Amino acid sequence: MELDVQTLALLALAALAAGFFDTVAGGGGLITLPALLLAGLPPTAAIGTNKMQASFGTATASMSLLRKGLITKPEVWRPFLRSLAGGAVGAWAIQQVEGEALRLVIPAVLVLVGGYFLFAKNAGERPTKARLTPSRFSNTAVPAIGFYDGFFGPGTGSFFALAGVTLRGFDLVKATALAKTLNFASNIAALTVFILGGKVLWSVGAVMIIGQLVGATLGAHAVVKGGTKLIRPLIVGVSLLMLVRFFTA
Repeated sequence: MELDVQTLALLALAALAAGFFDTVAGGGGLITLPALLLAGLPPTAAIGTNKMQASFGTATASMSLLRKGLITKPEVWRPFLRSLAGGAVGAWAIQQVEGEALRLVIPAVLVLVGGYFLFAKNAGERPTKARLTPSRFSNTAVPAIGFYDGFFGPGTGSFFALAGVTLRGFDLVKATALAKTLNFASNIAALTVFILGGKVLWSVGAVMIIGQLVGATLGAHAVVKGGTKLIRPLIVGVSLLMLVRFFTA
């Protein structure tokens, strides 16, 4: 499938915006997935190609945040592997079944995520007591969210960040940094499965990667400088936009 230069340029701009918002608040798939569908890609090819470009964005953000010391390799490698497994299974599953059931589940989850950060007083402003041990968190919440990412994807970064705040007691900046590494894991696992299934358009994905790299780098700087005051309203806003998108699709 060949796209004209103008369409490719617009997709690159969409990827740049998605890379920024995905790094700061999650929900970048809300921008890129509809853009790919509007460009005429079949649904499974759109999801597979979206994983290709998103993988580079989450990789860039993860490396930037690791270098800045917001997370460390020892604390992330176990959940990283669990997210890999979840993403791979999810990507396999969506190629076997219809995803229409998600239209009932996703809006409810988005209301919970956006509502928590909107109404929970001081949510994520400082570390709190963890509700799950690192091991239990890695074995339950992480693969479940990773599965969702492989199966569909939009909002995964927000879901990982919410889990970090509510279940591990992290402040929102640290939870967002952890979310990027786990989102990267589920992305590359899902991408591998989609490649094996022949669901990736390489030329389209390559153009969008450029935008993702720029957007993710800008987003990583914004996370460090803006902190919770920037991240909270963006998570709420992205959740609201995604709700509107699902109800008007």
